[in-house]
Amino acid sequence: QVQLVESGGGLVQPGGSLRLSCVGSGFTFNIYGMSWYRQAPGKERELVARIFGTPNSTNYADSVKGRFAISRDNTKNTIYLQMNSLKPEDTGTYYCNANRLFTNFWGKGTLVTVSS
Repeated sequence: QVQLVESGGGLVQPGGSLRLSCVGSGFTFNIYGMSWYRQAPGKERELVARIFGTPNSTNYADSVKGRFAISRDNTKNTIYLQMNSLKPEDTGTYYCNANRLFTNFWGKGTLVTVSS
């Protein structure tokens, strides 16, 4: 059974940091591209950051470049999203995604709230 389980969300003040984690199981983790998406209330889900299997190339939404960093540890079937200099507009539910060709797996999400 495929599972993606996110953790690390919470309430943080503007300018603060959080690190999200996503643990995958039930599929061959290291051959999948892994991504973080987010969805703010009333808005569509958007891609935040993506990391490929090898050689671990990454790409980011323009809105988070220079503030967020995605990484993966294939020995732990885990990806991370280090989020720094958080802004209120970063608020939303963050979802982990695993993709290979036409196959997509999703986690249930973790809520990030940036507010003073």
